[in-house]
Amino acid sequence: MRPYIIVVSVLLIGLGIYLSTVDGAWAWLFLFIVPFVGLAAYDMLQKSNNIWRNYPVVGHAKSLFVENRELAQDWILENDREGRPFNWIQREIIVKRAANEPQESPFGTQFDYYKEGFEFLLHSAAPIKLDDTDLRIEVGGPDCKHPYSCSILNVSAMSFGSISKTATMALNGGAKMGNFAANTGEGGLTNYHLHYGGDIIFQFGTAYFGCRDKDGNFSENLFQSVARHPNVKMIEMKISQGAKPGYGAVLPGPKNTPEISAIRDTEPYVTIVSPAGHTTFGTPVELMQFVKKMRALADGKPIGFKMCLGKPFEFLAICKAIVKTGIMPDFITIDGGEGGTGAAPFDSINWVGMPAEDALIYAYDALVGFDLKKHIKLFVSGKVISGFQLVKYLALGADACYSARGMMFALGCVQALQCNENTCPSGVTTMNPKLYNGIVPEDKKVKVMNFHNNTILSVKEMMGAAGLKNLAAINRKNIARRITASTIKTLDEVHPYLQTGCLLTDKYPDRLKKDMEMADADNFHPNGWNFVEMDGAFKP
Repeated sequence: MRPYIIVVSVLLIGLGIYLSTVDGAWAWLFLFIVPFVGLAAYDMLQKSNNIWRNYPVVGHAKSLFVENRELAQDWILENDREGRPFNWIQREIIVKRAANEPQESPFGTQFDYYKEGFEFLLHSAAPIKLDDTDLRIEVGGPDCKHPYSCSILNVSAMSFGSISKTATMALNGGAKMGNFAANTGEGGLTNYHLHYGGDIIFQFGTAYFGCRDKDGNFSENLFQSVARHPNVKMIEMKISQGAKPGYGAVLPGPKNTPEISAIRDTEPYVTIVSPAGHTTFGTPVELMQFVKKMRALADGKPIGFKMCLGKPFEFLAICKAIVKTGIMPDFITIDGGEGGTGAAPFDSINWVGMPAEDALIYAYDALVGFDLKKHIKLFVSGKVISGFQLVKYLALGADACYSARGMMFALGCVQALQCNENTCPSGVTTMNPKLYNGIVPEDKKVKVMNFHNNTILSVKEMMGAAGLKNLAAINRKNIARRITASTIKTLDEVHPYLQTGCLLTDKYPDRLKKDMEMADADNFHPNGWNFVEMDGAFKP
């Protein structure tokens, strides 16, 4: 291709000179010839891109297609069921609910009922009406002074920084109008979170943004001032999250504006990577002691923590620490490995972290086995966007759910997959005012409320169809799964319940025996998990 481009360049230059000589008006052709020849010369001389070097000028077409392949796939190539992370059917549900448009689908389902893994609700021949039922839960254990009446669907953790100021305001405004809560994410509590006066779940992570001292350590005074704010209804400490469990959170440099760096007490335009782990505790027992300290500093508001499960025995270790100390959180949030709204390392976002469904089942069974579930509420986060998903998670053991990307779609997100690049075309995940001003909070807060309210309405309709009178009636028996072409099982058959308190004795199921032996209330890294060298190979 290089010889052809050289020949074309020479011919174009010659043609331009000839025509300009004949008639000077033709000189305007050089407005096209010079950029073409200049680009061709640059491509052939540069050394970093093989395609441009071998295919000058035309090689840029490949780069253009690569850079926009998600949009081409999304808008042109994929059918309604194939899109990732969310397909067109899922997104249509959100957009129509947010806009309060008709929510019916014509001509039957596009899903394959006979595909392995397909799940569905078992309805009743005696359906009921749940119009006046308030689907809320009370969060607060025995040591909580100020329990919170919480919706079963809330805004998941998205910090100001990961999303824009206008998006943050719109989410809080929607929470205020719809009587649900918005989680701040780990970037601190800001005026944008408080703009409309909606209920707040204050979250902090390993960097302690919003409650850190000059050295980056946890500050009791700053935490107390934030935790006791009247709009803050619950406090959630992030141990790990689904998009990057075991890694520190990442805020790309271009998104770390002077305003955000001032809030987080960092240098502007520098990529912020939070520490991987906490400095306030190092063992399960110390975690519980820190929960007690937070509760006292927050004047008895509900205290919880968020984690993505990895080594399952670590959750059992936490349960053992609760039993040992008598200190318990008011809620625990389980974040699925399929989560993520911003920046995360390639390997982490794709191959680290237990999926939400498996983690939720394990956490619920563990709390029941230690007879703790009656005091501790379970929240779950992991691609929750429909009423059926919400019902399924409730059936598996959750008390309430978070939604992040569902709320983003309600704000106008188009799944451009540019969340980490500060170029989000819809203005949701960018700090560029030319883009985030495209979001009008007064309009979008209504859409956020609509998405929440219509999703809750769909949950009521599904519960009514199944004859379930209240949230307590939802369990694993209500959801069926196709196992093979000829076999269907309910989720309680796939995931049998544990007997309450069975893990407090030695009569626990064989499937948990190894994890129970490994779990240590005083150590997240028990000796049995350490690897030692044996015969030249590393073995447990």
